[in-house]
Amino acid sequence: MKSFNYYNPVRVLFGDKQKYIADILKADGHSKVLLVYGKNSIKKSGLYDEIRKILIDANIKFIEHGGVSSNPTLSHAREGVLKIKDATAVLAVGGGSVIDESKAIAAAAASECDVWELYDGKKPTGALDLYVILTISATGSEMNSGTVLTNEETKEKLSFNSPLVYPKVSIINPALTLTLPKEYLVYSAVDIITHVAEVYFTAEEHPKIQNRFCENIIKSVIKTTDELLKNPDNINARGEFALCATWALNNLTSLGVGEYSFPNHMIEHSLSAIYNVPHGAGLAVVLPAWLKWFYKNTKNPQVKRFAKKIFNEKDAKEGINAFEKWLQKIGAPTTLKELGIDRNDIGKITENIVKVAPRWGLENIYKTNVVNEILNLA
Repeated sequence: MKSFNYYNPVRVLFGDKQKYIADILKADGHSKVLLVYGKNSIKKSGLYDEIRKILIDANIKFIEHGGVSSNPTLSHAREGVLKIKDATAVLAVGGGSVIDESKAIAAAAASECDVWELYDGKKPTGALDLYVILTISATGSEMNSGTVLTNEETKEKLSFNSPLVYPKVSIINPALTLTLPKEYLVYSAVDIITHVAEVYFTAEEHPKIQNRFCENIIKSVIKTTDELLKNPDNINARGEFALCATWALNNLTSLGVGEYSFPNHMIEHSLSAIYNVPHGAGLAVVLPAWLKWFYKNTKNPQVKRFAKKIFNEKDAKEGINAFEKWLQKIGAPTTLKELGIDRNDIGKITENIVKVAPRWGLENIYKTNVVNEILNLA
């Protein structure tokens, strides 16, 4: 096991705790916030009215910034920064997209810079306090310091990390995910599994405790996804699913593993940037194709272990096939064609991926021929 430092300051409140958000804000000295949310889901569920009432009753003023898309955009984040004015905190009510855009707004407003500068290498000098009420469990953004944003003009989907944008408090209430559409449950499951799998397969070392931790998260996601597709009201399954999402990307799975990489996310980000496909849907297509390429070229024993531990298959290839069949069973797309992407577009996609590969530190491996091969397998 490699040496490591670990830091995570996020205070997590699990369960029916959104009722305390005003008390939390007041205790931290905030009397005016930017309220960031998505499109219509929190209004349909009644959560929008509930949060508004809580804030109004507590005499906490708020500026609304709704309309965050599933792939949050630079132009919308810039609009959020302009709305901040004298607000001293950001309250994100939604899933990973809402949280990611909120992190961008919080950092750009405090750093007095353009949002895209942060994704182009500029280090933030500060960030407004960020509070989260989670409605979709998938990205783990509620307990990490990362954020992803799409530049619509350049067709780039990039990220930045800073300890300044860790949420101060994240409220995770599984009941708030009850109205999540079936397809987004599926996409969320794929995103969680990919977060874990990227570390599991690409890490420099594989400590036994981390192998078992990763495998248990993946198996729990598979089990709870199957349960929730049969019975969406199973609140215990939703709770386990939510914790899997949070633990998958709060850096616990990567402790002691040394260097690792996120090639599947790098590839998928280009699909989202160019075609605006849901992130989890894109990952469902990319991950099986990448696994086929990865095992063929590396014979990495982790793939064989994955096959045995997750699907009880002795052969690595059969394990990959079993994973692909599970994705198909739950209704996830597994081909570019299912995403509406033509094979003739592979050259354009490859060019976009190769262009951003240096930002991921992956330019020496994922060159044009390699990316082409992976996309053709999809």
